[in-house]
Amino acid sequence: MIKIDIANTLMQTLPVSKATALQVVDLLTERMKKALLDGDRIEIRGFGVFEPRPRKRGMGRNIKTGQSVEIPKGKSIRFKPGKDLRDIVIE
Repeated sequence: MIKIDIANTLMQTLPVSKATALQVVDLLTERMKKALLDGDRIEIRGFGVFEPRPRKRGMGRNIKTGQSVEIPKGKSIRFKPGKDLRDIVIE
């Protein structure tokens, strides 16, 4: 599923134009990005939780060459599915 698919679903469900549906999807994704950049947790009940997490600095290994590679300190985003989503996907 891509952005236009979400917008099409909005258009079919609500009485809105394609432009409005795309604006809603853009607004939602931009707001979610900003929240994650600010270090906020996003919880959508029944779906899951998006949470920014610090990534430790460490050493890794290049599989092709076997050479040690330093892994820089940084951030990653963790998604934990909610119970309802887990139950649907697993069954």
